[in-house]
Amino acid sequence: MKKYEYLDHTADLKIRAYGKTIEEAFVNTAIGGFDFLTDTKKVKKKIEKNISISANRIESLLYDFLEELLFMLDTDGLITAEIKDLKIQQEKEKYSLTCIALGDNYKNYDVKGNIKSVTYSEMSIKKEKNGFIIEVVLDI
Repeated sequence: MKKYEYLDHTADLKIRAYGKTIEEAFVNTAIGGFDFLTDTKKVKKKIEKNISISANRIESLLYDFLEELLFMLDTDGLITAEIKDLKIQQEKEKYSLTCIALGDNYKNYDVKGNIKSVTYSEMSIKKEKNGFIIEVVLDI
């Protein structure tokens, strides 16, 4: 099973990511975004950042998760290459996510382009027979 693919979009980056679990689909969505900027397989995992967020909707959780990774790119220069121990829990009407983002400073790599922000445009999270499919559009 492929992890993600890029779909045609007029001006932005549209990613369709797959996962056997919702957690795996979230990870593949994020890595798909960073792979657009540089080959994440070549990025050293020298910096670790803990992420902990919560939201009322699963779509909001995805948005906030991706936005947090972009914020770390903008403020710390962290290009995320791997996401470890991602856990999503649902308690009553609230979702929470914890994980560890691993990567390195983008200045050490050939980075093409920039992701400006996450959008809710065309965002979808679907549960299928074999797992989950996420589609998200990133403003580039």
